[in-house]
Amino acid sequence: MRLGAVVITMGNRPAELNALIDSVLGQEGPAVELAVVGNGAPLPPLPAGVRTVELPENLGIPGGRNVGIELFGPDGRDVDVVLFLDDDGLLPGKDSARLLREAFAADPGLGIVSFRIADPETGVTARRHVPRLRASDPLRSSRVTTFLGGACAVRTAVFPKAGQLPAEFFYAHEETDLAWRALDAGWSIDYRADVVLHHPTTSPARHATYFHNVARNRVWLARRNLPAPLVPLYLGTWFLLTLARRPSGDAFKAWVGGFKAGWREPCGPRRPMRWRTVWRLTRLGRPPVI
Repeated sequence: MRLGAVVITMGNRPAELNALIDSVLGQEGPAVELAVVGNGAPLPPLPAGVRTVELPENLGIPGGRNVGIELFGPDGRDVDVVLFLDDDGLLPGKDSARLLREAFAADPGLGIVSFRIADPETGVTARRHVPRLRASDPLRSSRVTTFLGGACAVRTAVFPKAGQLPAEFFYAHEETDLAWRALDAGWSIDYRADVVLHHPTTSPARHATYFHNVARNRVWLARRNLPAPLVPLYLGTWFLLTLARRPSGDAFKAWVGGFKAGWREPCGPRRPMRWRTVWRLTRLGRPPVI
């Protein structure tokens, strides 16, 4: 079971990047191959054997990760599983690679594994980092319907069937787009609490375009993947939830602008999931209306 890891970086965290690389290279068992993408930024000196590319412009998170996949050959076929890791993350345990090899080898239908993200200072896992609605117990592993983009592993056989990450999204919801397509192609997704990535607790709203992209990409997610009757239900639910969360005036204005852009701008090919996939999502506790 050959593992490869993709890390994208903007070049502004060289110390954290090298610490992450050391934690990957220090894993037990066969070496994990590494690919580092400079997403519109030059790369610092890296260990020998690391596959690298420096992109002339920032392609966004999904676009950069797709480039990293291709560093392992078309659709990543040089490896069996590709890990996506944030450049300011760290694998604290040396057994993460072994646990992933065992998980994918034991279940041929397992397509994606989502790791548990824990703050390195407190050990706390934020509720939003548990990819299910019942998120009160982050130490409970379970089958889920989405995954965490900077702390996950994807079987490369998923990509020829479900496609890669949607580069158009740039940032936000690209994981759920791939997750829904992978589930529709017959793959399963697991949240594994025993595979841990240390990552500082931060607010996603630190990104300047957060509210705009969240709203736009939510519309794109529905337009691309949901059967037509579910599109207004899904987006209506999220519109009401956004109002209930009482965002600031500027945040809500950006959100509304993104929501409108989601309808106005092209979102890529539409491939609505089958109704049996809708039922599968529902049985897993997250029907695609929320």
